[in-house]
Amino acid sequence: MVCRSTALAMLGAGILFAGAAAAAAQQTDVNSPDLVLVNGKVLTLDEQSSVTEAIAVRDGKILATGSSASMRALAGARTQVLDVSGKTVVPGLIDTHAHFKAAGLGDYVVVMGRAKTVAEALEAIKAFVAKKKPGEWIVGGAWHPPSQLAEKRYLTRQEIDSVAPNNPVYLRTVGHFSMANTMALQKAGVDKTTANPDGGSFERDAAGELTGVLVETAIDRVEKAVPPWTEEDEIRQFTLAEGALNSFGITSAVEGATEARDVRTLQKLAASGQATLRAGLMYRPEPPADLTAWEAIMSGNGASSGFGDDWVRFAGIKIFYDGGMTLKTALMRDVYPDSHDNYHGIAQQTPERLKQLVSICNRYGWRVGVHVVGDLGIDQVLDAFEAADKEKSIHDRRFVLIHASLIRPEQMERAKKLEVRIDFQNVFMWDKAATVERFLGRPTAERAVPTKTLIEKMGLNNLGAGTDFPVNPINPFLNMYIMVTRKDPNGSVYGAAEAISREQALRLYTSAASRYTFDEARKGTIQPGRLADLTVLSADYMAVPEEQIKDIKADVTLVGGNVVFQR
Repeated sequence: MVCRSTALAMLGAGILFAGAAAAAAQQTDVNSPDLVLVNGKVLTLDEQSSVTEAIAVRDGKILATGSSASMRALAGARTQVLDVSGKTVVPGLIDTHAHFKAAGLGDYVVVMGRAKTVAEALEAIKAFVAKKKPGEWIVGGAWHPPSQLAEKRYLTRQEIDSVAPNNPVYLRTVGHFSMANTMALQKAGVDKTTANPDGGSFERDAAGELTGVLVETAIDRVEKAVPPWTEEDEIRQFTLAEGALNSFGITSAVEGATEARDVRTLQKLAASGQATLRAGLMYRPEPPADLTAWEAIMSGNGASSGFGDDWVRFAGIKIFYDGGMTLKTALMRDVYPDSHDNYHGIAQQTPERLKQLVSICNRYGWRVGVHVVGDLGIDQVLDAFEAADKEKSIHDRRFVLIHASLIRPEQMERAKKLEVRIDFQNVFMWDKAATVERFLGRPTAERAVPTKTLIEKMGLNNLGAGTDFPVNPINPFLNMYIMVTRKDPNGSVYGAAEAISREQALRLYTSAASRYTFDEARKGTIQPGRLADLTVLSADYMAVPEEQIKDIKADVTLVGGNVVFQR
């Protein structure tokens, strides 16, 4: 990674940086661009979908676009020139839902994403434990056992104990299930007599013994027992993470569930001048049982949605409602296909309590984004939004249905009337489509993430695309490939009628995505006055065969006109 302050004099990826005039010409021309990018295929994604050749940048913003000759003519003695040799240039990509800190945790957690069997998962834990002292906490990185492991299940505490008898082990998955070994449960004060919390459970076997699997709200009990990282560790983690996202051409991201500690760390990183990613934060305080305490959090120090700057900004409050379609916990109108007990999924709170939480947020000027996946859950979240709107209008506030993977057409119409956004993740259907089919049936898997219908019913600008990384791969071009083809890794197509065009997919990562943080006049397109966040691609996104879309890479990523990554 190249940090924000690095000079642009580099060679690589067939792209040339050079001075526009000899160094002897020392005079400073304050009106000339800092940089001109020439000889490109520039997809501006303006309202006319204009394509041009070149871009001039000054003071971190786009000064002008046009022909290579006209942009070169603007250059002064201090201007640097980036010749992209015919490569495609797009606006910097925006992931509207990611937990991107995870991209910087490789040195700090057990990497579980490569395990294909229970034995491989246990071996990964064992190898990590060998590098630690007895008694040190072992934490796992995000993974998805039901779809990832051949056994299609979670690890038990006894299995984890077998490779880590002297260390507390806590294994996160995708935010709705976790696993802990015996020592970790002991440190959290959990035993077989511990009552299940509302909206969650400590899973038990037939004999009533703890399996070590933690469901939904039960996760918090063990999570809070894990020692926090040091400030130095966290700054390094976010620095690495931002660089990792830059390497995929991502220049902005909405952090999907931000803790107070992470807000402070990101602010410090930006203040130091070392940030390379613009972050919109969905602040996620855990709702206390007492609504008066929730109101105190919302009133806080007077901040509300939109507070911040171009680098770190509060985007809203994140609330969890149901689970996930890949976890068999999405809250569904219909009973699950193999249910023997009228099972419809899991809600983390009652519909009435959700209304109260949303109402209080709205009262204090906070925009709300709710994690919701199943159609029954979506019904109830929209009910809460409608109730809040009657108290204080949420129009023009862009409240968010986060995921909404199984939304139905009439629900899209309700959302549009409220001017509610939907930010979805097609990439769930990459390596997890078969799991969705197994849990919910083929017809439901076919209608999951109904992208074309969403565009038709709601309009592109009310939508955005993300990945929910690390639950799914961060690669934006893999995500766009799935939007365009609806294929999984085996070539199986799920919901062919919901495929969209390449330009629509790209806009969901750029012009439409920028609206999440009310930044449509500042980024997401390549136009004069916009922030100079740009991505130079390895191939022509609009022209390569469909199967090659997923293989496109970022050759150069610029944020504010500065190179933050070059391949």
